[in-house]
Amino acid sequence: MTSPEAVNTNLPVTDSGGGQVRLRLDIAYDGTDFTGWAVQDGHRTVAGVLDDAFSTVFRTPVRVFGAGRTDSGVHATGQVAHLDVPADALAHAYPRRPRPGQAEFLPLVRRLARFLPEDVRVREINRAAAGFDARFSALRRHYTYRLSVAPYGVEPQLARYVTAWQKPLDVEAITAASRDLLGLHNFAAFCRHRPGATTIRDLQRLDWVRDGDLVIAHVSADAFCWSMVRSLVGALLAVGEGRREPSWCASLLSATQRSSDFAAAPARGLTLTGVDYPPDGEMAARIMVTRDLRTLP
Repeated sequence: MTSPEAVNTNLPVTDSGGGQVRLRLDIAYDGTDFTGWAVQDGHRTVAGVLDDAFSTVFRTPVRVFGAGRTDSGVHATGQVAHLDVPADALAHAYPRRPRPGQAEFLPLVRRLARFLPEDVRVREINRAAAGFDARFSALRRHYTYRLSVAPYGVEPQLARYVTAWQKPLDVEAITAASRDLLGLHNFAAFCRHRPGATTIRDLQRLDWVRDGDLVIAHVSADAFCWSMVRSLVGALLAVGEGRREPSWCASLLSATQRSSDFAAAPARGLTLTGVDYPPDGEMAARIMVTRDLRTLP
């Protein structure tokens, strides 16, 4: 399926006689008051807010493309994105050279902060490596899901980022069920349908730890389909509550469409914590691998 990100991939990443300069952005946001990452008419989204801020700073329309299109209410501490800026617009917005020892775009980071709301921050800006695409060059994404099983719910300072869970959870049973889901599978049972999109993914990590009243899941995969992380957590919570046997989760891997036997976990507990990329010289090759339609052996 062709996406705006795919169309944008072939734009130049360095100045070539008045061309485009591709920048890499490292971003954090509180997703509570956003209708997800992707631009939607009439809704406040992370990408929409960033597009407006960068377009104001550069005095020309630009568009930001992210590594992961997080759902409504989902947070990020390690989102990665890119945008392409006309070289003359970049020179106008950032006419001074950085001081010795200073990151090249630190003044631009500071200036941009004045145009962004408090719930989204661009933490770092760098020139992108040749062939870099925030989405298609990525090797894997990392998410964390946090729950509190405290009888009183969640500490007020964490309430926007942790899901309250009033029922006891058997973390050992959840861990046993999680092991069966690791590897390359068709995760159709855990994904909302998107026309033309594959649901085959390589789930590389699904670990659970208990820290007092907090139950924390660490989830990593080469990519995630729509609502996959929250659906995985929701199914595993059914095991943790004793409503399902650990082997039930593995049986869902034979499904060909989204299962109605469980609900996705609430968005507020989910945070995108990082995105991994290959060495600079392997960015373009990674794009070819990512774009290739996955199939199961």
